[in-house]
Amino acid sequence: MINKSILLIICFSLNLIAQSGLIKLKNDIDKIVDDEFFNRSQIAIEIYDLTDGISLYKHNNKLLLHPASTMKLLTTAAALLYLGIDYQFTTELYHTGVIESETLYGDLFIVGGLDPDFTTDDIDSLVSIINSLGIKYITKNLYADTSVKDSVYWGKGWMWDDNPDPGAPYLSALNINDNAIEVFVDGTEVDSAALITLDPNTGYLTIENNCKTVASSEPNDLEIIRDWQNNKNTIIVNGKVRQGEIIDSSEHSEKLNLLEPDKYFLTLFKEHLEENGVEVKGDIKIENLPDNSVYLSSIRRSIDTVLTNINKESDNLSAEMLLYALALNDSGAPANAENGIEAINNLVDTIGLDHEDYLFADGSGVSRYSLVSAELLTEVLKYFYSINNNLFNIYYNSLPVAGVDGTLKKRMIGTRAENNVHAKTGTLSGVSNLSGYVTARNGNLLAFSILIQNFLDETKEARAIQDKICELLANY
Repeated sequence: MINKSILLIICFSLNLIAQSGLIKLKNDIDKIVDDEFFNRSQIAIEIYDLTDGISLYKHNNKLLLHPASTMKLLTTAAALLYLGIDYQFTTELYHTGVIESETLYGDLFIVGGLDPDFTTDDIDSLVSIINSLGIKYITKNLYADTSVKDSVYWGKGWMWDDNPDPGAPYLSALNINDNAIEVFVDGTEVDSAALITLDPNTGYLTIENNCKTVASSEPNDLEIIRDWQNNKNTIIVNGKVRQGEIIDSSEHSEKLNLLEPDKYFLTLFKEHLEENGVEVKGDIKIENLPDNSVYLSSIRRSIDTVLTNINKESDNLSAEMLLYALALNDSGAPANAENGIEAINNLVDTIGLDHEDYLFADGSGVSRYSLVSAELLTEVLKYFYSINNNLFNIYYNSLPVAGVDGTLKKRMIGTRAENNVHAKTGTLSGVSNLSGYVTARNGNLLAFSILIQNFLDETKEARAIQDKICELLANY
């Protein structure tokens, strides 16, 4: 048996090694913090060893800064706590009147349930339900009931000039294809008008084609925009496009947000019905579901798939719908963002901080009004590690993985942080944040938050600094 003296020597030696590693880590991060990059910008850091329960590093950790999309860490955390893992977004299909033979003598109603990930494939599922009933003719109208949500179409503090970027989608209880459309421009004959196609193909909007085809030797000079200044769903294409094979499709396409997504949804639904042999006699309208309506079917989406989309792809629409779902769960319809924010306030108080020390304006982080700290984000990460494994695993697995997927797919490749760091990015003009988990060389799981802000056009440099810190943590 090893005597007590030898055991004490071994423990003392291991402790010295650990202390030496921690001192080196702190010194290495201090060198980064002292970089001249931060002579005119700010960095806030907190790093915590979850396995050993000790703080490893703090710098400006209480400083209030914009969360950008790291706000989604709070929104998804609140959703897991207060909605639960069994929550589902539900879009329901009803009719009025009666169905006789191949005719629906009445209206068809779609009731929006805040589903952020509804697509044309889901519309085809609704069409299949109508087809299964043998309906070929609808005598009246196609309605959308969007009463579960208020009429506010954007988050508080969203910037007017974010329009028509799809990252600033119009909000509705009834959403479709991220409430956006993709526009493709192809060359035809030289000096002829370009060919413009839409995905999905729809007559919901109009197209103003001012684009000409030029010889393949000439450069592309394209502008694809929606007429947001006049508040219209008109796609305007200006400039010139090369004739010939498309090598880089990103030069020839643009994704744009659209006004009135509920009417966009209804238009696509009507078009798909008619493409499948179902004629709709009436118009598309917005109206609450009558009491005498007959339930037909529904499309359901589980919360875990929505959480993954929010965090891995940093989907703003999904985050805002989750905020409204929190409001609906707490205060009923019509849901509003303020009541959703109350759930996030409750989360902050639950983890042991005071929500009055922070400011939350939306669920996605698009708003410039929100203010958080590295301490707050790290405390949320710590809290989820400490509660039941099921919730933590869903939370952890929803985050982008460095070098593997989501918004971290192209970062930290070839380092020990690759396929290791699980973290949420956050980017606005002059803002670059990263907050999440990393497994150290000794096997311990660490939580970290790195907020870098108030720089000019230097996002690449800010991300390189975050990546370097993550590499240090992975090698700790």
